[in-house]
Amino acid sequence: MNTDWVVATECQGEFEEDQIRAFLEAHGIPTEVRGEALRRTHGMVMDGLGRVEILVPADHLDDAREMLDQIRSGALAIDADCDVADDPVA
Repeated sequence: MNTDWVVATECQGEFEEDQIRAFLEAHGIPTEVRGEALRRTHGMVMDGLGRVEILVPADHLDDAREMLDQIRSGALAIDADCDVADDPVA
């Protein structure tokens, strides 16, 4: 099956890349990346050298961008008073 991959967001560096990919994939959205190899070989993340594009299948783009917008707006932030020990999933 041929999938058309499109850019859902851009980020800077491997740490941010891993967080975004894990979040999207946990919600059933497959991801791929395209970016500078220097972020992995030298850990460089300045002036665009560590820039990464997070790609998703075209048919998942709207869902991915909506979820990422919710994160940026704080709608999906974890409450500081939340006790994860009480979480049945934890």
